[in-house]
Amino acid sequence: MGALGSDAAIEAADVVLMTDEPSKIVSAIRVARKTRAIVWQNILFAMGIKVVILILAAGGMATMWEAVFGDVGVTLIAVLNSMRAMKLDFLPQGKRIEHHFADLLAGKGL
Repeated sequence: MGALGSDAAIEAADVVLMTDEPSKIVSAIRVARKTRAIVWQNILFAMGIKVVILILAAGGMATMWEAVFGDVGVTLIAVLNSMRAMKLDFLPQGKRIEHHFADLLAGKGL
């Protein structure tokens, strides 16, 4: 297909293996599942807190400031919870996530 065909295939693909190791697909699936679980935790936690604040506000027990602080607090907790994805165990021993992403950007593969 030539260079044009491979570029089109990469653009259309959801996942591209840059090495000849199909076993790395297992790592990619593990990362995707862990990330999806963290995302759902954040969504459910944020919605739960917002519902609690809404009920308290409807009952006259919460003001706008408490709602703002609750929202900001939930956002900070969600960000901190999301940082757990940076500590996944799919990386080789002793390799930091920043170096791994640099390798990916350099085309060294998953």
